[in-house]
Amino acid sequence: MGYRGNPIRTIRRSRQSKPLTIGILIGVPAENVAMATFPFILQGIRERAGMEHVAIDVCFENPASFDPTGRPKNIFRNIRSGDWRGAVLIYPFPEQTVAMIARKISAVAVLESYSTPGIDTIDTDDSVGILALVSRLAKAGHTKIGFLTWEYGVEGHWATRRFGGFVEALFTLGLQFHPEWAVNVHKAGPHIKWENITDHVHGIMKQHGVTAWVCAADHQAYRLMEELQTRGVRVPADCSVTGFDGLEPPQSLRCLASIRVPHEDIGASAVARLLSRIIHPKAPRRKILVEGLLVEGDTIAPPPHR
Repeated sequence: MGYRGNPIRTIRRSRQSKPLTIGILIGVPAENVAMATFPFILQGIRERAGMEHVAIDVCFENPASFDPTGRPKNIFRNIRSGDWRGAVLIYPFPEQTVAMIARKISAVAVLESYSTPGIDTIDTDDSVGILALVSRLAKAGHTKIGFLTWEYGVEGHWATRRFGGFVEALFTLGLQFHPEWAVNVHKAGPHIKWENITDHVHGIMKQHGVTAWVCAADHQAYRLMEELQTRGVRVPADCSVTGFDGLEPPQSLRCLASIRVPHEDIGASAVARLLSRIIHPKAPRRKILVEGLLVEGDTIAPPPHR
């Protein structure tokens, strides 16, 4: 009769269910960026895994040097032996590595998306969050707004998506987009190392009169604020800054205007989605977007009079 059942949205395992272990693969770069968000994601994973009577095996890998073909042990030994029924991938990994994992077990990506078929994604609604931040800047009177992100060993899509949200927000609000005010977003360059970004940003501000910066993540924004202060630029009196993640500020720095990402909820959703994928491995691919909460912060003020 043409009937086709759909996988249920919520999977609940009883205490009598067969023991099941999932791997949690966290891509932490060698330089280890400050203010990492994975501890909050892990908290949500652990809570949901406990509810589902699922064991987790947490592994940390440097994504830039993670070569599964050159080191056939640990993670891939667990996959081959069947110890792992599925994997949650946190932060970006090389596409070929993800494809190799997905061919062997079910996988769900957190805060990143891949072109590999069959990998579900749990992510933030970047466009809505960035629009809220740019709208706040525009309401405060800013018309010259720049965007910046850092370069990492393995480039993910998250910064590009947030940049896309930034451009969309400018056009929605009737503001001009200037490519030279966007730092580290174009593959053709120029590419500025994170330790030189503040000098580059300061030069753009003096040359073009940019009065606000949208940073792709909180750890980038707090670093920018700290280094701008050493150059005599006050935030927000001389320059407004926004971030993305909603993390607590370091000592001596103001709380950022940001988007608080519900990392615990994202971690919990990743476990639920992975269990559904394990049961229905050929189900259509899903991408779940979780909306963040605007944090007003103390880093937005009207642009200075020149």
